[in-house]
Order: sequence, then C-alpha cells, then structure tokens
Amino acid sequence: MWRAIGLMSGTSLDGVDAAWIETDGVRVARFGKRVTLPYEDELRQRLRVILDRAADLAPDDPELKAVERALTERHAEAVAAVGAQADVVGMHGQTILHRPDERKTWQIGDARLLARRTGLPVVHDFRAADVAAGGEGAPLAPVFHAALAAELARPLAVLNIGGVANVTWIGPAGALVAFDTGPGNGPLDDWVRRTTGRSHDEDGALARAGEANPAVLERLLADPYFARPAPKSLDRLSFSARLAESGLAALSPEDGAATLVAFTARAVAMAALPAPPLRWLVAGGGRRNPALMLALTRVLDVKVDPVEAVGWDGDALEAQCFGFLAARSLARLPLSFPGTTGVPRPLTGGCLIRPDGAGEMRRNQDER
Repeated sequence: MWRAIGLMSGTSLDGVDAAWIETDGVRVARFGKRVTLPYEDELRQRLRVILDRAADLAPDDPELKAVERALTERHAEAVAAVGAQADVVGMHGQTILHRPDERKTWQIGDARLLARRTGLPVVHDFRAADVAAGGEGAPLAPVFHAALAAELARPLAVLNIGGVANVTWIGPAGALVAFDTGPGNGPLDDWVRRTTGRSHDEDGALARAGEANPAVLERLLADPYFARPAPKSLDRLSFSARLAESGLAALSPEDGAATLVAFTARAVAMAALPAPPLRWLVAGGGRRNPALMLALTRVLDVKVDPVEAVGWDGDALEAQCFGFLAARSLARLPLSFPGTTGVPRPLTGGCLIRPDGAGEMRRNQDER
C-alpha cells in the first residue's frame, strides 16, 4: 500500500485540489484529509492568458515558466496543507493544450520543484504515454471510478462536469467505456464572466431566469465532434469557433446561460453508451448547478444524483484519482485502456521524479 497525495488543477482554473489516499492501485484502503487552495485572481488571469496562447508558446517562454513556477508553489502549499504523512505525490498539472489528433498534450507544473519543496517523490506527466501510443490521453479517471463502484449496481455511468464533461460507463462485468461528452462548465463560466463580470453562475440563477434558444442550441449540437465515435476527447476551447458562429452573442445573459446549460445536458444525452445505465452519478463543479442537474434529469430520463449520494466526496474525487493513479504507476499497472482512451492496449504511464532530482520514465509500458 502507498500513502499518496493527489493533486488536481482543472480547466476551470479555480485552484488546486489535494487529497490523501491509501491504496495499492487496485483497492482503496482509506481516504484522508482533502483541501482546496483557490488561485489568486492574478494567477488565474495569467493562467487564462497562457491557456489562450498555448498553441503558439515555446516551452521556454519566460511568462510560461514564471506562471508554471507560481502554479507549482501553490501545489506545494496544498501538499503542506494536507499535512499527512505520504509516500508519493501524484500531480496532474494544469492542462494548457490537448490535441491528441496531433499527438500533443501539455500539462504544466514543475515536478522537480514540487519534489524539492515537499521532500516527496512525485509522479506526473500521466497522459503523454497514452497520446504517444495513439490514444486520446483522456479521460484517466475510469479505472478509479471502477474501483470506487465495485459494490454498486451496474451498468453505471459516472459523469464528471468540469470545464469539459466526461463519462465513465461501467458494465455489469466491469467493462469500461469512457470519453468526453462535450462542454462542461467552461463555456458557461466564460459567458457569465463576459456578460455579468461574475466568475460563474451561482446556484444556476442566471440560467434559471432564461430560456434556451432552440436555433442556437441546434447549431451548437451540429458540431462534428458529436458524430465521432468514442473514445474521443476535447480541449477546453474545442467549441470556441462553433460558439462564436452560433448566434449565442446576440442572446441576453439569461438566455445565453440557459442555452449553454442545455448544450451541456443535450451533449450528455447524445453519448453513445453500450447499454443504458441504471443510474448516473455526477461529479465535478457542475453537480452544484441546480439548473444543470435539472436539465440532466429531464434529458436522461433516469436517476441522476451527485456522487455524494453513494458516499463519494465530489470535491476530492479528481485529486484522489491522481493519488490512486500515482500508485498504479509505481505498481506498473495500466492507467488507460482501449475502451477509455482508444489506446491500442492497456498502458501504464507517468514519470517519477525523486526529491534529489533523479527521474525515472514510465512511458509506453504494457500491462504485465
């Protein structure tokens, strides 16, 4: 068993989540403390600029390196705030570019600096091996969802709504299918920020005050992404061009928010799963938006609950996942599978960095 602290910084750019977990990479023995450290407004804005410019940035860009250092220092503070003994840290980093069709995925975060600051080995770079082998590199949470759901009725769907939304389908015999369904909170947060100056739609109030525009919604749902077979994955900005051309900008703040909520929910309903799930469990920030949860219940026509309904901690789930994946990487167990990322065979991944700066690559290794 390893005692691991997992770290996750999502596409919403809100902050870093940290969570302690004890696991052998197959079973979860115990959960421990979890914390969330928000990013200061200045760091969040600098990250947003980096995200928008990522396709044109060089790895040694001075602003990129400065932002990466500030991001890493915040991650180190999160590890310290957990305050529990650990054997390893699993750091996802901040995704700034994800183009698996070009064999590119880029997460920033200085693992060597984090290892020095914490005095702990750090496993990072979880997605690169999968993408290099022809996989989508995302989502990586399905194997963790399956471990948590071992005693739950199946088929089961676990929907994570962060900046992008993704689903894990767990079959009766444990088969895994996973992919990004479409937009999550990202376009809605951007819309609310642009039209009201607020960071997000608190309690779904803006969306609940408006009505979805059918014409704009149909243009959004006509994006070719939805016709692609799974596995498939998205970058947070994948729908930017479609959103700009949809007519969304002509809507009121309320109707625009309602339309984007409907866009997320309808995209989930269009997900082609092997069999209808008995239940949907929702994780991520989207589960806190009543307008979105109501929209999902209406379009899915089956029980839709936040993950807390089965005793999971929705605020810690992704951070716990990367602690779990760090243990799997150390055990040389697969992180991704043909049904979850489209990789040709079960594949482990991650790169281990020790506090003394020594590193050991764990890429392109098959399950043993």
